[in-house]
Amino acid sequence: MEKIIRIGLDTSKHVYQLHGVDSEEEPVLRKKLRRKEMVAFFQKLAPTVIAIEACGGSHHLARSLATFGHEVKLIPPHYVKPYVKRGKNDAADAEALCEAMSRPSMRFVPVKTAEQQAALMLVGLRERLIRNRTQLANSIRGYAAEFGVIAARGLCRIGPLLERIAADVSLPALARELFAIQGKEYALIEAELKVIDAKLMAWHRDNACSRRLSQIPGVGLIGASMLVMKTPDPRLFRSGRQFAAWLGLTPKDHSTAGKVRLGVITRAGDEALRSTLIVGATALLRRVREGSNRKSSAWLLDLLRRKPPKLVAVAMANKIARIAWKLMVSGETYRANAASFVAAAA
Repeated sequence: MEKIIRIGLDTSKHVYQLHGVDSEEEPVLRKKLRRKEMVAFFQKLAPTVIAIEACGGSHHLARSLATFGHEVKLIPPHYVKPYVKRGKNDAADAEALCEAMSRPSMRFVPVKTAEQQAALMLVGLRERLIRNRTQLANSIRGYAAEFGVIAARGLCRIGPLLERIAADVSLPALARELFAIQGKEYALIEAELKVIDAKLMAWHRDNACSRRLSQIPGVGLIGASMLVMKTPDPRLFRSGRQFAAWLGLTPKDHSTAGKVRLGVITRAGDEALRSTLIVGATALLRRVREGSNRKSSAWLLDLLRRKPPKLVAVAMANKIARIAWKLMVSGETYRANAASFVAAAA
């Protein structure tokens, strides 16, 4: 067999499809392997370059193959799709991976360490618990409204609402019993959230970069932790604008024939991180509109006069992302007395 210079590896739970080419770009390897066979195959194979679609289990697989001396490159799935010739099957996907990897302008996803994945698991678990809490709170409110029991908005009202329901003897006994079950579930979620928040706080305090980012107005503990956890090496981005584009905070480009047409933001990248930055910018903007923040930049005040508040919040999130990128790359500390949103992001 000719020396294999590249292999496209299409993965699944149990079956792996391989497509390899030699120095003449001729296919010399088309093979389907089970998981155990795949490990033994790459142990015996001479070190080469392997392309895998970036997905949930790709980082563990990349670390495992790297121990055999191979160089593993992860490619975003939407960058691979244009190279699929026709149809959709494992062999076509593996060939497309092999071809996409050879492009000089191709972008790759850095392989995460096990510690980075554990930190991301912490954030993901917190997001799931918050969703479950919101869903359960809405369910309790909805059922209570069916019996004419209404409470003001806010999670802090759920506890008193359940107490009122438990003390209301006019309600059917079955209904009160079911509300009590939901109350226990709600209290359990609250307790689990406190544990997760404590672990997240401990992680934040142990990470110097996260502590520095939390000093940026509108970022806070959660935003800073997510920026550090979810961002690959910040030096991979040429500028703060490219980092903001990676987050999906830049407008879509529909330009043609020399005419520039910009649309809504692309919403590419990580949705949770982008929404966290926008929520932080919205909270900061509220203080500015109420007049409690007297150090607002002229750029921000002028934008508020001309544009809707939601659009301004997205623009602020874009600026915050650029400032965060600058601090991550340079290692500097945010200086509130010397930098406005305009000057710090330039």
